[in-house]
Amino acid sequence: MEKETQSVAIPVQSQTVFTILFAISISHCLNDTMQAVLPSVYPMLKENYALSYTQIGFITFAFQCTASILQPFVGSYTDRNPRPFSFLLGMCFSLTGIILLAFAHDFMNIILAACLIGIGSSVFHPEASRVAFFASGNRRGLAQSIFQLGGNFGTAIGPLLVALVVTPYGQTQVIWFITAAFIAIAILFNVGKWYQGNIRMRAAGKIAQPIHAHSLSKKRVRWSIGILLVLIFSKYFYTAGISNYFTFYLIDRFHMDIQDAQVYLFIFSGSVAAGTLLGGPLGDRFGRKIIIWFSILGVAPFAILLPYANLLWTGILIVIIGIIIASAFSAILVYAQELLPGKIGMVSGLFFGFAFGMGGLGSAVLGKVIDETSVSYVFSICSFLPLIGLVTAFLPDLRRTTGR
Repeated sequence: MEKETQSVAIPVQSQTVFTILFAISISHCLNDTMQAVLPSVYPMLKENYALSYTQIGFITFAFQCTASILQPFVGSYTDRNPRPFSFLLGMCFSLTGIILLAFAHDFMNIILAACLIGIGSSVFHPEASRVAFFASGNRRGLAQSIFQLGGNFGTAIGPLLVALVVTPYGQTQVIWFITAAFIAIAILFNVGKWYQGNIRMRAAGKIAQPIHAHSLSKKRVRWSIGILLVLIFSKYFYTAGISNYFTFYLIDRFHMDIQDAQVYLFIFSGSVAAGTLLGGPLGDRFGRKIIIWFSILGVAPFAILLPYANLLWTGILIVIIGIIIASAFSAILVYAQELLPGKIGMVSGLFFGFAFGMGGLGSAVLGKVIDETSVSYVFSICSFLPLIGLVTAFLPDLRRTTGR
């Protein structure tokens, strides 16, 4: 019989600190706005430097790899040695990447800019997610959704700002996005001071509200983490196709211009933000496994219909897909944090990092396939990826194992 893990007590803030949650969410918005600049200028970079779709895919791959590989290590380190102001360093990397992207004149400099922005993301996300956890009180799903909402809104507004500011006037106008970095640094400095005080109070035992962990075996925990990573693969490989190639799809199939196509990408990103806000609180109320079921598998029929829809229905379906599929990540992340209590930074870094990695791998692979076939063909084959959500059936119901 397998040895069961011991029930442990995790100190958490008894009240949800919304001022900190909103501050870290705004910072997440600004961080991801800068990240969203990169794919938003792909059509411009492709035209200016005669890039192939394969090269476009490798730019995303460079960004996503640097954004993914470092995150679990950063999170594991900060679990043991919290660094309340480390996200300021992350913003400095992103700031440097934006400056380089504005003035890059060849493929290798664009790759370097993508890597710098990716490193900034690696440093920012694990510690910012820990702050959201510590400020959550007993509403962890809601807290993670508020945090994620900022990131998704940044991802949504980035393409729109690029369409308004960069596309009409040229690549150098990317420099305006350094404003986002400076605002985020100012906000995060104050968040860091709260985080530092919170760490001291925890060390002194002044914040202590026990939450008892599950009693699943270590093997079952590892198996469950593996299933969650498979679901992340399904979700982010699919969304990589939309995030990086949806504008090209609209241009190719419906002969839209770049600015109009970017508006559709903004609509998709906005629907993702709405879905993110719903996923966490619904997971708190109904259980995270149910929300994961609904989000990953429930999007399948709409994804399968998308490649065959006209322009009107493409706009409608992309909103439905964005809302449903986005509700998964907060539920998956909090579920994983509950599987591995006390390792918040490591779990956050692992899942954010794996999500970015799958997005990067998906972009590179899909770019190569597009070069060999067509963008419409890629959207057709990717539409079946959400069916992988069937593996959710093998996840345990943590509400039963904790008695809550």
